[in-house]
Amino acid sequence: MNDKEQKTGHIFGPVPSRRLGRSLGIDLIPHKTCTYDCLYCQVGHTTDKTAVRKNWVGVDEIIAELKTKLSSPVRDKASEMPDGRQGRPVSNGTSKPDCITLSGSGEPTLFSGCGELIDKIKKITNIPVAVITNGSMLFDENVRRELLNADIVVPSLDAGDEETFKIINRPAPEITFDKMLQGLIDFRKEFKGKYWLEVFFIADLNDSDEQVEKIAACIEKIRPDKVQLNTVTRPPADDVKPVKKERLAEIAKRLGKNAEVIADFRNNNKKDDFELKSGDIIEMLKRRPCSLDDIAAGLKTPINEAAKHIESLIKSGKIEPVRQGGRVYYKVKC
Repeated sequence: MNDKEQKTGHIFGPVPSRRLGRSLGIDLIPHKTCTYDCLYCQVGHTTDKTAVRKNWVGVDEIIAELKTKLSSPVRDKASEMPDGRQGRPVSNGTSKPDCITLSGSGEPTLFSGCGELIDKIKKITNIPVAVITNGSMLFDENVRRELLNADIVVPSLDAGDEETFKIINRPAPEITFDKMLQGLIDFRKEFKGKYWLEVFFIADLNDSDEQVEKIAACIEKIRPDKVQLNTVTRPPADDVKPVKKERLAEIAKRLGKNAEVIADFRNNNKKDDFELKSGDIIEMLKRRPCSLDDIAAGLKTPINEAAKHIESLIKSGKIEPVRQGGRVYYKVKC
């Protein structure tokens, strides 16, 4: 990546999302600044655990970067050579992800400009805006109000009581289980968009019948549109184990007809309209480890082309492979 391409690093992807398709991410928070320090976090341990909201970057700066990303030139069939080789990029279209997502390597609602950012994104594009949050700040009426203009909000609930909440999520002192749960309930009453609740299950911690019953009782109070069950598939912060697929299916039945086990993202083989750069892969891996399939799907590129870039990045010492659950993932070397 040359100096011009270094940018500020707030926009990343598109990355493959099991829920949102090809998601163009916006990272608003310094690395691992979060209200939680979850055992299962794929980004690693929290280095700044806080519930204090700040404005780390100007909203207009992010919007300018987003406009540049969305207006990137694409290639069309008319620019292909007779042998199939690509000619020069043409600017007769733009490359659209399925969704623009506030997420990244920390808790996005800690960014105090969320509401202004969402409103300004909606003014420049009709691409749906999603917010992936741990839900811990929804007790704050200001946070709830700022998220009302989003199209999709996906908060988390990983426990059915205070004790398990503290074990799994390790929250900042200001955040109690009851406060967090009430925030999830209150936001449902106010938010008119799609409200999907993710529940992350860890073997021997929150997958017992007792915990499932407690979580189910909480879900009945929250009343989300969907309940999405997840478990450990990427290298976690701590040595925790996944819940088996069969057990997740059993739990899904207990949690109701709107509960589903999140399936692995599959490449839908749409036409590639993003030019692959090694820098794009680095930006993806800064936020979370990805498999070869993830990278190829997220950047809409043939898998052999993605593999060439990965091999080069490994040789240069910029990324490294790690094995988790029988699959190989790649992450940026610290």
